[in-house]
Amino acid sequence: MSGSPYGPSQGFAGPPLPPMPSSPPPAPPDAWRATAVALLNLSGLGLGYALLRRWVLMALCWTATAVLLLVAVPADADGVPGAALAGYAAVLLLAALHGALAGLRTRLARPAGAPLALLLGVLLLAVPAGGALWYRNAHHEAVEQALLDRLDKADHLVATSGHKSFTAAESDYRSALEVYRDLAEHHSGSRAARRLPDSLHTYYTTVGAAYGHQEYCDAIEPLKYLRTVPDTMPKDQLGSLARWPDDRLAASLYECGAQGLTAGGTDWDTRFGDLLNTFPRSAAATKVPTALDAAVQRAEKAVGGSQPCAAVAQLRDLDTRIGGLSKSSGDADGTLAKAAGRAGRSGDAGEYACGVDQYKDGDFEAAQKTMEQFAAGNGNDENRARAKKIAIAAEVAQTLPKAGKNLPTTASGGSISVTVKNDSPHDITVLYTGPVTGSFTLKGCGDCKAYTLADTLVTGFKPCSDSGRNYPQRTISLPAGTTYFVHKPNGGSTASPASDTAKLRPGYIYTECAYTTQTFGSGI
Repeated sequence: MSGSPYGPSQGFAGPPLPPMPSSPPPAPPDAWRATAVALLNLSGLGLGYALLRRWVLMALCWTATAVLLLVAVPADADGVPGAALAGYAAVLLLAALHGALAGLRTRLARPAGAPLALLLGVLLLAVPAGGALWYRNAHHEAVEQALLDRLDKADHLVATSGHKSFTAAESDYRSALEVYRDLAEHHSGSRAARRLPDSLHTYYTTVGAAYGHQEYCDAIEPLKYLRTVPDTMPKDQLGSLARWPDDRLAASLYECGAQGLTAGGTDWDTRFGDLLNTFPRSAAATKVPTALDAAVQRAEKAVGGSQPCAAVAQLRDLDTRIGGLSKSSGDADGTLAKAAGRAGRSGDAGEYACGVDQYKDGDFEAAQKTMEQFAAGNGNDENRARAKKIAIAAEVAQTLPKAGKNLPTTASGGSISVTVKNDSPHDITVLYTGPVTGSFTLKGCGDCKAYTLADTLVTGFKPCSDSGRNYPQRTISLPAGTTYFVHKPNGGSTASPASDTAKLRPGYIYTECAYTTQTFGSGI
């Protein structure tokens, strides 16, 4: 029989022992430890969770930080999106609050203690602070570079636009100016803004380059445009550039107007008008009256040249345009009004030379009109009497072109009597030219009537032969030679003029008879 040497086994009486816990019991609350965990999590590295052995949460903190770095680095001018910053800040705040709650009753992994962890948390706050400072500097530099790039592009746009006409380049110039304006107004402290004075000086010289090339007409519109720049750019950015276009524009308006005046252009008065109204006290404005006087003198001289009618037309034009300038610009001393008056008087006097030239060229209709206007408007001119003769001869020559071979003189009278009778019911005007030139009128014959065509075909037809009628008549004395007659009806009659060519010889008495048929005729 086997058994214990000490006798039979004995059991212990009493209650059973409690089961062992599955995790260590919570530590007593410790505010310092909670604060340390919160500060460590605020670093963005999740180190508070590392001391609590919460590895998944620590990994989430690392992930959030990595995402932010991917978004923010490298720094550019646009910066980090606000949503990304707000989201990351929310993650850090949640990690800090959650870490504080978790660390309040959770012991830290050895060998860290609450004081050491707290000190480490404070020190590691330098990580996000340093990162923010670094990013701010990097972002500032990125912004500066972006502004410099914008300035460089605007400068390049100006440079390339300088090879185009102003009309083609104007939109590019305005685009570049928008960049300059934005830099001056919204980025005045930037490095790009400090370069603006040089860029603006280049801008002005490029836009106004036509003036430097002495292309004055082409320079006007660009210089006018530059005068509008101070309306939109800060004045402290422009300095003396604000007045840079003024003298150049005044000079361009004068030179362009003077060139047009000399070359017979059509807009010289517009240029001078702009000059006198915009820069009335400029040196260029003082030269306008002299230029206009010289133009009047040139036109006066040209009246005696090969194209007097063109010179007269120019004088008329000068009279009108200079008179317009006198009214629009004030003309305080009356200089322009005097020049206009001189041009007008010279134009009136030059009509005679124009009419002579038209007559010699065979333009008899124009010569008649010109000489009639001259005679009517220049009652005291020494050429008025001959002008009236030339007007008569020109009218005759429109019916009988051979009558216009020679320019008529003021001679009158002769030894041969010519009687002109009127056998028509119409008042008529008798025009004649040859060795002498003149005209007169005859009343209509009250008892006369128009002949039929059959009447004129009868053998022995002879108008003005009725001895019982008192035909209106007039006798004139003419020299020997060929005289050209034209009889034309007065009073709006639709009858056509009649003509006759008479070769007058001494010792004969001649009779001209005017009569009416289906057309207006004449005979000797």
